[in-house]
Amino acid sequence: MFSIASLWIPFTITAALGQVARNAMQRSLTRPLGTWGATNIRFLFGFPFSILFFAAVVAVTGDHVPWPTAQFWPWLLLGALTQITATGMMLLAMNDRSFVVTTAYLKTEAIQTAIFGFVFLGDHLTWLKVIAILIATAGVVIAALRPAAGKGFADLKPTLLGLGAAASFALSAVGFRGAVIVVPGVSFVTAASYTLVFGLFVQTLVLTVYLLFRAPDVLRKILGLWRPSMLAGFMGAFASQFWFLAFALTAAANVRTLALVEVLFAQGVAYYSFKQPLSVRELAGIVLIVIGVALLVAV
Repeated sequence: MFSIASLWIPFTITAALGQVARNAMQRSLTRPLGTWGATNIRFLFGFPFSILFFAAVVAVTGDHVPWPTAQFWPWLLLGALTQITATGMMLLAMNDRSFVVTTAYLKTEAIQTAIFGFVFLGDHLTWLKVIAILIATAGVVIAALRPAAGKGFADLKPTLLGLGAAASFALSAVGFRGAVIVVPGVSFVTAASYTLVFGLFVQTLVLTVYLLFRAPDVLRKILGLWRPSMLAGFMGAFASQFWFLAFALTAAANVRTLALVEVLFAQGVAYYSFKQPLSVRELAGIVLIVIGVALLVAV
């Protein structure tokens, strides 16, 4: 039987699809704007759309707009700032020769989210859900790993970068879920939209001030590329809106595990658009992802 609580499943899948589109748009802006300039696009141009989303939600629900509580801000800042930190660590990993191995470590985010969610929010996970998370994560790691010359899992730098970035992304998910669930007296839709507005505001402020002092020319270039940036910002805000809706309904670990279907989308694009064949290892990883995600949704 249908229940509102089960909506986290389509919300997460929609968010993952939106994130794939946003990443593609941001990638095209990396060359003219640099990595941090392209990263700021999702915040700077996504923020106005988050306000529009919030206004539409309030108009439909009739909810009042609460003032941020003292309990709200620590969770929000944890989510917003650790997401920026995670992005920075991931960018450092991209510059490392062992990025393929580091990428595999990044996929431990779902496991770390389960741990942090249990510790900080008391999110309850059954043993079957834990097993599902482990299976899906193992599948992503297997699919992500490729033969690499010279370095492997024993190299300390990519290990620390990958695990550190995954931990920061996990803390970000837990922080945003914590912020959403403490918004008082409103529907879960309003709470999610409300949190998104404040989260993007903080992230826009931090990165824009950083660029203003460190690379003011990048800000000028961003304004000059406002048309493609606007679309990327919209897709970023759209994806985040659905992430937060999912966080409002279930544990962050469930959301981040189901979000691993993004790997399936990427593999499908590579296979059908670029005619890149799948190896036995990749197929084995995909099978594990499907089993883990199916188990997570079923239990």
